[in-house]
Amino acid sequence: MKFTQISDYDYVLPRSLIAQSPISPRESARLMIVDRKNDRIEHKHVRDLPMYISKNDVIVLNNSKVFKARLHGTIDGIQKPVEIFLIRPHDEYSWIAIGKPGKKLITKTRVNFSNTIVGTITHKYPDGSMLISFPDSIQSILDFTDRFGEVPVPPYISKIPKEYEYQTSYASVVGSVAAPTAGFHLTKNIRYQITKTGALIIEITLHVGLGTFLPVKTKFLEEHTMHSEWVSVSRNSSKIIMDAKREKKRIIAIGTTTARVLEGVATTHDGLLCEYSGDINLFITPGFQFQIVDALFTNFHLPKSTLLILIRTFGGDKLLKRAYKEAIEKQYRFYSFGDAMLIL
Repeated sequence: MKFTQISDYDYVLPRSLIAQSPISPRESARLMIVDRKNDRIEHKHVRDLPMYISKNDVIVLNNSKVFKARLHGTIDGIQKPVEIFLIRPHDEYSWIAIGKPGKKLITKTRVNFSNTIVGTITHKYPDGSMLISFPDSIQSILDFTDRFGEVPVPPYISKIPKEYEYQTSYASVVGSVAAPTAGFHLTKNIRYQITKTGALIIEITLHVGLGTFLPVKTKFLEEHTMHSEWVSVSRNSSKIIMDAKREKKRIIAIGTTTARVLEGVATTHDGLLCEYSGDINLFITPGFQFQIVDALFTNFHLPKSTLLILIRTFGGDKLLKRAYKEAIEKQYRFYSFGDAMLIL
């Protein structure tokens, strides 16, 4: 068996190309068109996206909404400041989280948040994450984070953005700790222009976890353990997509999170997309056969990330390497607030 080295997915990016804020208007962001069939790259703008969409397309969005997952508190009794980053509910009264300083947050530590809620560390995991329990339900904690928490942003963004800037305009289902950033480009106007083509827009949900954006730290891809994320596909959405596939219509995924939902559910159901709510942990690597997604709209991703591996698997390794090289040469803006790519 041949192993794939993660170093094959490294590249050098000048820091000046890391977008620190969204461009305004967002539709003026650049759009690289990557044409797999003709092995061709074009340079457009996001406002041109509807030109590449037809009445035979189904556009699939991830409607997950970012919540204010970063909380500041103190260790009960000694008033030591700590930071807790909620990742996802474990059950009705406990959450998977990470915290710092981690060495202070041992099992049975009680953390006081704004003298309003006290959480207790009930378990520490080998990877450094923890289980923190609260006396309140999931919805009560979400209400609390909305009042006292901070919007989580990636470490490469130096300034905390306004809340609306780090949220898609169609976000509706609360649960992500990081935004499905490709969707930033799909403003209300762009979505309207898409519907005018006759294309259908539908929604699924994937609550983005921290692992989505973290680099792979193992030497070989085959050694990496993929994180799990909660997803939901309704019966209606799954039927629309499967009917479209049977009619040879094109399924366009907006973002790698959407692609992982569609392919993750299909992979566990004999290639069929069906109604589903639960976890998926699909790691898309070279050799993976896409069964649902025909085209992918995405941002430019970090080196050695599972997202970069996914898009190079989808778009073709040689062509996508060329695309990234060209994007750097032409000074595209990278990462969360950066420019976009449409892989056809």
